[in-house]
Amino acid sequence: MSQDTVGILLNSSMYRGIPTRRTGQEWIAGYEETAREFGLTPLFLRLGGIDPAGDSCVAYVYNGIEYVEQRLPLPSVLHNRAFYPRLAAQKKLQSLNDRGFTIFNAHNRYGKDYIHRLLWNAPHLRAYLPAAMPLTSESLRRMMSRHPDLILKPIRGSVGHGVMRLRYTSSCGWELTYASPIGKQRWKTVRLQRGELPSWTRRMLRRTPYLVQERIPLAEFEQRPIDLRITVQRGGGGEWGVTGRFAKVAAAGSFVCNIAKGGEALPAEELLAKALPERIVPSALAHVENLALEISRHLGNRLPHLADLGLDIGLTASGRPYFIECNGRDQRYGFRKAGMPETWKDSYRQPMAYARYLLEQPARRPVSPKRASE
Repeated sequence: MSQDTVGILLNSSMYRGIPTRRTGQEWIAGYEETAREFGLTPLFLRLGGIDPAGDSCVAYVYNGIEYVEQRLPLPSVLHNRAFYPRLAAQKKLQSLNDRGFTIFNAHNRYGKDYIHRLLWNAPHLRAYLPAAMPLTSESLRRMMSRHPDLILKPIRGSVGHGVMRLRYTSSCGWELTYASPIGKQRWKTVRLQRGELPSWTRRMLRRTPYLVQERIPLAEFEQRPIDLRITVQRGGGGEWGVTGRFAKVAAAGSFVCNIAKGGEALPAEELLAKALPERIVPSALAHVENLALEISRHLGNRLPHLADLGLDIGLTASGRPYFIECNGRDQRYGFRKAGMPETWKDSYRQPMAYARYLLEQPARRPVSPKRASE
């Protein structure tokens, strides 16, 4: 059985929701349906459910009627869909890797500054990157002297939490826009005094590492900025491919396109036809897909076992693409919200195809801790 199983590593809260099908945005049935196409049985498990010896695990398995918890041999290939910020968890993952288990996307949350640095070091990608620096008092002053529109974002944040906009206008000077923590107003804008951030902002930035990034003048629909989510994955041949794409348009009055922040997901061609000159839409989308593939290949050559990415890429009004950020745990549900169910399913199919590919490689066989130490 172990040769035909694939492990799906989940966070504990999601794991507990499997019997009642309460797994948030993770489509458990999608793994079941697509894994069968490749002769695989998915085992849903937590890192804590792997026994200390690393030979077996407690996992949920679907028996055709319901999910039941069983102790089973640990699959030799695992697809990670959990975050592991703690050092002890990272050491356990590394130990499994050292013993011959393959965990793809084991590390799926890299700092935005680190990803920017990796891409900046590639001359052929540099022109597609907004200027960006880890935020310090000095770097902020430097960026404000060079760019009139900036985005401040947590280096390790996700889904748009904590993102702020710093913009200069001739009538008002520098203004900071941020999510209001209270009241019904979604965004609040304050004018900077003497070009200095508010004291509460400076205190927060001392606690939380931020990136300051040039804001690209994104194409807009009804005065709402647009960006694209490109899902890029390794599949049955082991190579990177674009699984799908959709467009995100910000909520009215917002500057972030994240769906979790009120953004709307739509098929890319449909939205871009309304935001760009129709004649340039095909070439702009082709440019975006080529860029997404180049970025994924470059990162995949430098980050171990990377296989599943969601890239946010912006377009200017002329169709010029710019890399915004990289998501190591693509949420995928945007395809469903955009009315693209087959592409949504394919975003689950490709990791299962890649798992089958890995199982068929003449790779190292997992060994017990005792044998590994001999």
